[in-house]
Amino acid sequence: MDKEELKSRIKNLVPQVYRNMTKADIATVEYDELTKFPELKNTIVDLLSHDYNSFLSSIDWVAPKPTTFRINLKNDQFFYLIYNERSWIAQVEGKKYYLLNLPEEQRAIESISRILRYGAKDPTTEPSDVENMEDIPIEEPTEDTPEEENIEI
Repeated sequence: MDKEELKSRIKNLVPQVYRNMTKADIATVEYDELTKFPELKNTIVDLLSHDYNSFLSSIDWVAPKPTTFRINLKNDQFFYLIYNERSWIAQVEGKKYYLLNLPEEQRAIESISRILRYGAKDPTTEPSDVENMEDIPIEEPTEDTPEEENIEI
């Protein structure tokens, strides 16, 4: 690779990187917590990439000390980000990942990826009210079914 070829590759990559950065800045305005806590934005970008807006539904500030945020995803799943003195802690499905360590950050990214694959809950699987329960047939005992014996004490 010569010098001119390297320059042309860099010229092609710079607009792509800049486009990703502007998407992240536009999405920051939508989430009030990201403007109040800029460190949170950097952590979310590390975990979800610059296209985090495609995956986030909302961000809730859950607790002041330790500063805890619930990151709600668009598929009705969520995970927590907890601020520690040294770094952030991601709590995904009950397991904590200390994001200061690169291997744990990678495991946190994989866990978040897994819960993003779950998809939204299907509202047709659960009965919405008691009236729908009346339509479910109840099995009557047959001759093959043993009857309960009454035992007197």
